Amino acid sequence: MKRVAAAVGGSVLVPSLEENRLKAWAETLIRLHENGIQVFAVVGGGGEARRYIEACRGLSLDEASSDEIGIMVTRINAALLIGALKDYAYPRAAESYLQAKEFAVSGKIVVMGGVTPGQTTDAVSAVLAEEVGASMMLDLTAVDGIYSADPKKDPSAVKYATMTPAELINLIMKEKMNAGSNMIIDLVAAKVTERSGIPLIVMDGRDPKLLEEALLDGKFNGTVVGERKDLFPL
Repeated sequence: MKRVAAAVGGSVLVPSLEENRLKAWAETLIRLHENGIQVFAVVGGGGEARRYIEACRGLSLDEASSDEIGIMVTRINAALLIGALKDYAYPRAAESYLQAKEFAVSGKIVVMGGVTPGQTTDAVSAVLAEEVGASMMLDLTAVDGIYSADPKKDPSAVKYATMTPAELINLIMKEKMNAGSNMIIDLVAAKVTERSGIPLIVMDGRDPKLLEEALLDGKFNGTVVGERKDLFPL
């Protein structure tokens, strides 16, 4: 069974509790599983985590403590996704890379949230990809790839079809890293991508069917960081 590590942004999975995409994402992950792809899904906190972090700052908590609160929210989101996946998922959210590897022995979908203060779930997914020998790491976000600037703020921003890990690192070096930071990808994830040589795929996660089309049919319109040769379909 082929393995992929996927960072599923909280803003695409649970934009709000009332308007969540948990069922749609569960259906996609199940179809991938049934097609011989074992997914390690690392779930972000999204807007809900950032709301809690802002409340922490209002209480003058330090950034590390605020991050710990944010990690708790990612694990709540992970538990919701496990509930949506039912018997297809290991019934507990992994809280460490070792646990994720242990849970994977079951052959089921493994879900986890954050692990370490100062790292986004993108970084967790990148390290996990190394740990489990994944074919690729996926970053499912609220944009359809990596741009030269924030396309929501700069209409002249250019989308990259491919780029090297070094180019990605140069792009994000200017970003400031705080608790709840919402960068394209955090620096740790980019550095791990560079050292591991595992391709990083950045694509729109708001429609989970796009992931199915990429991995199963080879229809892809995001950004590949690293070598693109024969990536799709898996």
